[in-house]
Amino acid sequence: MKLDVFLELAVILITAKLFGYLSSRFGLPAALGQIIGGIIFGPSLLNLITYDEGIRLIADLGVIMLLFLAGLETDIDEFKNVGFPSFVIATLGVVIPFLLGYLIAIKWGYPKMQALFLGGVMTATSVSLTANVLIELKKLRTRVGAAILAAAVVDDVLGIIILTILVAINTKGSVYLEDMAILLVEIFAFFVLSVLIGNKAIRRVLRTSHRINLPETVTTIALAIMLIFAYLAEHFQIAAITGAYLAGILVAGTEDARKITDKIVTIGYSFFIPIFLVGVGAETNARVVITAGTFALLYSLLAILGKIVGCGAGALLVKFKPKEAFQIGVGMIPRMEVGLIMANIGLAEGVLDRGAFSIAVAMVMITTLVTPPLLKWAFTRE
Repeated sequence: MKLDVFLELAVILITAKLFGYLSSRFGLPAALGQIIGGIIFGPSLLNLITYDEGIRLIADLGVIMLLFLAGLETDIDEFKNVGFPSFVIATLGVVIPFLLGYLIAIKWGYPKMQALFLGGVMTATSVSLTANVLIELKKLRTRVGAAILAAAVVDDVLGIIILTILVAINTKGSVYLEDMAILLVEIFAFFVLSVLIGNKAIRRVLRTSHRINLPETVTTIALAIMLIFAYLAEHFQIAAITGAYLAGILVAGTEDARKITDKIVTIGYSFFIPIFLVGVGAETNARVVITAGTFALLYSLLAILGKIVGCGAGALLVKFKPKEAFQIGVGMIPRMEVGLIMANIGLAEGVLDRGAFSIAVAMVMITTLVTPPLLKWAFTRE
């Protein structure tokens, strides 16, 4: 049954908040409940949410806004002082899951580009879920807790860079090392130019916007900056979300950062971001997940082991104790925001079909579900 677009939007928003609330009551991230709500009301089951072109545009804006917020929430000074240990932990925690995801997908018969995206989806850790669990366990301010959060920030950035490379490689139609080198130079140039020129320009523009005596002018200009950076990123053959993330980091360094963040949180989480998250579920073919159960479970198991082994090995290399290395590995298991974005971009780019997309989302859901009990066990076992 096809609903009128306004009624469909109302159903999506109510679904997002209701299922998000129910999920949080069970101690799980609200985003997981919103995805489940999308599966239930989407084409897989009730078919009330169909996601036409207009609603998909709103969901795409939700993706960009989510990464803009991620940039706004980044502590620039803390990020600069992450240190060598967390960089080692994050790097191995990205490389090993990426290789495992790619190799198992190739072994299972997936095309090379799909296999690369399935590897990419494995890379990014959900900082928010890990932080919430560590707070509950009162382990956030420990050495291990600090290492997990710092490494999670780094591997989110690495995940965005990987996604950028994959999108560009897909556009160019090749996976040669020469192309990767060129793309890395383009990414580096984009970041350097944005920081050198954009930092001062953004500060000046936001200060000037205070002279315009209209409601929420500063917030409007911040949103415009987000969209401009998303456009410029695509112009450099980089994913739009990379530009939005960088815009968030640059705006985070201004005197208006806190006010802008509060407003974007209100706008994003009241409308755009819930539509994106419910849309992830609506785009998931639950029947495909069930029928492709063996690969989905194996892929999810490798995603879990990849972080434990990769991040754990990195932690051992930088002199953490074995128990601490295991705790760090477990803390890096969950994939949410960036993993979902990678899968969503892969679907939008035509690289992932509905089956591969559903498997990636299933992995995100499984890693999210297993992390809280595993992390609690890792910190309480003798």
